[in-house]
Amino acid sequence: MDEMMFCYQCEQAANCTACTGKAGVCGKSAETADAQDKLTGALIGFATLLLDIGKPIQPPQALLLLEGLFTTITNVNFDPETVAQLTDKVWKAKQEAFASACPAPSPVGDYDMEKLWQEPDPDVKSLKSFVLFGLRGMAAYSYHARVLGYTDGEIDLFFCTALRAIAQERDKDKLFQLVEDTGRMAYRVMAELDKANTGAFGDPEPVEVSLTIEKGPFIVISGHDLYDAKCLLEQTEGKGINVYTHSEMLPAHGYPELKKRFPHLKGNFGTAWQNQQREFEDIPAPVLFTTNCIMPLRPSYADRVFTTSVVSYPGVTHIGGDRDFSPVIAKALELGGYPEDTLIPGMNGGSVVTTGFAHHAVLSHAEEIVQAVHEGAIRHFFLIGGCDGTRPSRRYYTDFAKLTPPDTVILTLACGKFRLNDLPLGTVAGLPRILDVGQCNDAYSAIQIALGLAEAFDCSVNELPLSIILCWFEQKAVCVLMALLALGIRGIRLGPTLPAFLSPGVAAVLQEKYDLRPITTPEDDLAACLGGS
Repeated sequence: MDEMMFCYQCEQAANCTACTGKAGVCGKSAETADAQDKLTGALIGFATLLLDIGKPIQPPQALLLLEGLFTTITNVNFDPETVAQLTDKVWKAKQEAFASACPAPSPVGDYDMEKLWQEPDPDVKSLKSFVLFGLRGMAAYSYHARVLGYTDGEIDLFFCTALRAIAQERDKDKLFQLVEDTGRMAYRVMAELDKANTGAFGDPEPVEVSLTIEKGPFIVISGHDLYDAKCLLEQTEGKGINVYTHSEMLPAHGYPELKKRFPHLKGNFGTAWQNQQREFEDIPAPVLFTTNCIMPLRPSYADRVFTTSVVSYPGVTHIGGDRDFSPVIAKALELGGYPEDTLIPGMNGGSVVTTGFAHHAVLSHAEEIVQAVHEGAIRHFFLIGGCDGTRPSRRYYTDFAKLTPPDTVILTLACGKFRLNDLPLGTVAGLPRILDVGQCNDAYSAIQIALGLAEAFDCSVNELPLSIILCWFEQKAVCVLMALLALGIRGIRLGPTLPAFLSPGVAAVLQEKYDLRPITTPEDDLAACLGGS
């Protein structure tokens, strides 16, 4: 019998239901999906055993949990062999933990993920899936923080507790509570990562970033890991090689310890992740993927792709934990780059974008912003951002931004920003109308901006002239959504579709409790936002 899969963790789930054939819409094979299910089941068993032992979670154990969960995020790993190798590492660590425990706990087997996918109660299945996918997103952020030396024992413990609950808990009220707890912990994880990034690279500063690739050798670095970016920049110093960010790595330009220290960090290549197959066509340079989102490779550039960290793709050279990027550098020199300066325009034809408007940069102008609101110069704020994707309906976010009046400000973040970040929307009250807060994890920064403005206006976040319009795709976006809901933020508009893993019953609760709304049309949603409805 041909191997089949079940996967509904991302926005492109087939028919807005689930991918159930030999391969997912993302290109992940049923074999890889099965390997990731086995890995997840092993992680749940490992976490359960660690709780049964009753001792503090050790750093190597926590790192393995994070690495395993991160590996199962959409568009991270397409190689069933490397997934299986990681599962073996989990089994070995589990055996070591069991052997060293005193007194010896009862043996714990791996969780069978088919029990979750075939759960007869749709709400139980939905809530457990919600938690699992949120944990996968949290793991990515916690992993990045850990790379920079930031750890939190309570977060490590929560991962174990939540994973065990996925296997054992069936009470719907307790599962709803676990969703909220996961959201609160997600916010804590994002705060930790913000502290890690700013501690290592400084507070982001506004900067204009060129979309023109200068002639000569260059490297494109994609993903989210700023430490990987720093290591690459250090190793390319003085070698006549320029470095260009791609997609979610764009905000690296805002960090002074990267941009100011390394003048060969030149600009940004291309737009959001889903356009890479077209934008990387015959690219005369290597591409380094540090995290998601890698897509199935085309022959025209497959030989110049490299992966590192948790990313893996069959037949692609992987840079190990030593972060020796010599093969990437050699490939850049071999390929030579473009013979002339080459513009890779934004999605709206622009040649420059800006970034670096994190909470420190924006809130330094809080008094001016408040005054501008009181004087009527600024009428409303919008947060328009999140994960981009392939559906044509995502044009909604571009159209919405274009329709916003000139007396409004747009905060944006994550790769969804590429739908609008090159629009010539001008300025208002001395500020650019489009303020790029950063990566998806920088939803924390956007929250801090909202909290800072709420304090300045002496009101709650929900009372601010602020509307949140989010686009989602994968599990880090799920994590961000959970954090926003846990903070009590209401009236979020989410699209282009609601997650397939939300059962009608769970979706109804979220709509009633948090006023979570699906997007409709740009015109109607804008009118509702400005009308206060």
